[in-house]
Amino acid sequence: MTLIFKIVPLSLWREATEAGVFKGAPVDLADGYIHFSTADQVRETAAKHFAGQADLLLVALEAEGFGDCLKWEPSRGGALFPHLYADLDPASAIWVKDLPLGADGSHVFPELAP
Repeated sequence: MTLIFKIVPLSLWREATEAGVFKGAPVDLADGYIHFSTADQVRETAAKHFAGQADLLLVALEAEGFGDCLKWEPSRGGALFPHLYADLDPASAIWVKDLPLGADGSHVFPELAP
């Protein structure tokens, strides 16, 4: 099983779970797909795109569960990032954990294993 991760504001994930569908954050909607990161990429993603932001969640999902809707495409420095070209059922999350800010202002990550 390959876990992929989505960093999402708590309020946005709460709305998605109530609606039964996550269509993406504003950047996802603008780009036409839902951005994910691998375990090796997610800390850099947090630092680059979510610096100093509180009230975030880290959502873990199984990459294989998305079939052909998940594409691995080059992004930063040519690294392949998982992009979902479909809506996401929040119930498909393996787990959802808080992504708090530490005393130094960087995010404190939970264990990324299933």
